[in-house]
Amino acid sequence: MKKSLFSWRGTVAGLAGGLLLIANASAQDICGLCVKQIVTNSELATCFLDQYDQFAKTSSNAVVVDLSSCASRGIVEALPSPNKTPVEPDVQFIVSHPQLQCLKKQLEAPGIVLDPSATIELDSCK
Repeated sequence: MKKSLFSWRGTVAGLAGGLLLIANASAQDICGLCVKQIVTNSELATCFLDQYDQFAKTSSNAVVVDLSSCASRGIVEALPSPNKTPVEPDVQFIVSHPQLQCLKKQLEAPGIVLDPSATIELDSCK
């Protein structure tokens, strides 16, 4: 009888340990749809910062950022350099709350160059 008791405890301990590992892994990967980086420019960055408080109020783990109403229309962009393809800024993307704070922090950094466009790494604020 003692042997089956140890076997039962071992099984329960193994299951509990496995559940803890799964919970820890899912806590680190809260947002499977979240982007790792975005491309932006000064116009979209200003729009993002103006709307930041609305985005930060989102209660879900994933924050949908939609800046499509901010993009200028009808303005002719400067011609790209011949050896570099232009990178279109992201106007819609999904981020986690830590990534949202990271983006705000990076966009507010002194001396950041956003034009014609800049790639912002969203996991660099750890």
